[in-house]
Amino acid sequence: MSLTASRVKIYAASALALAAFALLVSLGNWQMRRLAWKEDLVTKIKARVHAPAVPLAPETEWPTLDPETYEYRHVNARGIFEHSKEILVFRASGPNDGLSQPGYVVMTPLRLESGAYVLVARGFVTEAYKAPQSRPQGQLQGTVAVAGLMRAPEPRNSFTPADNPEKGLWYTRDPAAMATVLNLSRAAPFSIDADVAPLPGGWPKAGVTVVSITNDHLSYALTWYGLAVTLVAFMGVLLWRSRRRV
Repeated sequence: MSLTASRVKIYAASALALAAFALLVSLGNWQMRRLAWKEDLVTKIKARVHAPAVPLAPETEWPTLDPETYEYRHVNARGIFEHSKEILVFRASGPNDGLSQPGYVVMTPLRLESGAYVLVARGFVTEAYKAPQSRPQGQLQGTVAVAGLMRAPEPRNSFTPADNPEKGLWYTRDPAAMATVLNLSRAAPFSIDADVAPLPGGWPKAGVTVVSITNDHLSYALTWYGLAVTLVAFMGVLLWRSRRRV
């Protein structure tokens, strides 16, 4: 191979490596910006969780609410539970109160004083208390005050079984799908996790909220930066060897 041809290949490889280096660094920088955003979001969410409860936004504002803004917001509402329409969402284990066995999150429509509905995650029950008849004291009657955290629809992944409303099998908390099955025409696109408070009879056990916010942006950024450094090292060795052959 001629010297000129060899240099052309080196120049081409260097140009490609420079472009790849710029791309890797930009991806790392993007992840660092995402990290700052996520840390700010986590700080805000922690503040929401521990803030005093505020009145639930009126029905007219529900369509414009942003999950990123309302997730874990501490709210209160008044209404009547329609226990005959409760939905059970399967969970492989209970909340962090020593219940490690499978069971269900009890989702009950709360008919607000305005006539609209919001689904409330009232708590967790084991298989033994799956039937409402097994926990009659916990079926609160009349107008009740509910305080809790607003929750966005629950995401699903490739491992989540499909919901089967006909058989009463639910694996995700999807307020819109639940409202459709229950024929709730004026239902909130979010749900509320009821605050931890002992219920008569002990069931369901409130406190199903798990504040879990994935934040892998730093590891992603380090990965992109690491690849950029590796590329620089590789090209350095390549150029050094090419110079030795000249």
